[in-house]
Amino acid sequence: MDLGLKGRTALVTGAGGGLGRAIATALTAEGANVAACDISAEALAATAEALPGANLRTYAFDLADPDALATAVESATNDLGAIDILVGITGGPPPTPATDATAADWESHFSSLVSPVLNLVGHVLPGMRERGFGRVIVSTSSGVVNPIPNLAISNGLRLSLVGWAKTLAREVGRDGVTVNTVVPGRIQTGRILALDRAKAERDGVTPEEVAKASTASIPVGRYGYPEEFAAMVAFLASTQASYVTGSQVRVDGGFIPSI
Repeated sequence: MDLGLKGRTALVTGAGGGLGRAIATALTAEGANVAACDISAEALAATAEALPGANLRTYAFDLADPDALATAVESATNDLGAIDILVGITGGPPPTPATDATAADWESHFSSLVSPVLNLVGHVLPGMRERGFGRVIVSTSSGVVNPIPNLAISNGLRLSLVGWAKTLAREVGRDGVTVNTVVPGRIQTGRILALDRAKAERDGVTPEEVAKASTASIPVGRYGYPEEFAAMVAFLASTQASYVTGSQVRVDGGFIPSI
């Protein structure tokens, strides 16, 4: 299937990590130009090294810095062309029970998890609407459907992105812009492995035991691969997905128990 992405320009945040790198790989394979963004220049270098010959540029900056974010978007637009596709992946807060989260914690993580997505959309949305084509895709967490114990900040803040995305989708659909959130389940990334280690320490067991218990609750019987998540993102970015908007799309192997 031709996804119609050849020559399109995508900006992908978190592109130095497992999900972001897989998404950059999937989009460049479809012929898209990719602006790969991350706070770590070293991680971005590894992404670029993994994609020799791809039309990919890297931009290292802190998403929580509005000025650096604006400069990066301007640079990416000058280097690769107007942004047609925005894929927002932001780092997860540390494990925190609701009773321990302070007002300062909420404010700090809002500025690094939610605000960057809103700011990025503010920069690229006017051009998308003017050109009559745009894709906004935000990675969230299974916690927005089924709150995960000890991840109160992540559950709460990512859910705010879901409500915002649904509202935005209704406002820009007639302009050819779609807005969707993608819900990863237990995808085998550094973040999931770190959460498994943290749970193992709390419960006094090994990370392997935690992973085994988690796998037992997944109908397909394993953790997902970043490439599987990236394939869904690439589809949502495509011309074929022009009638999919305002949706939460689960890539979880059936892990989330609710309908």
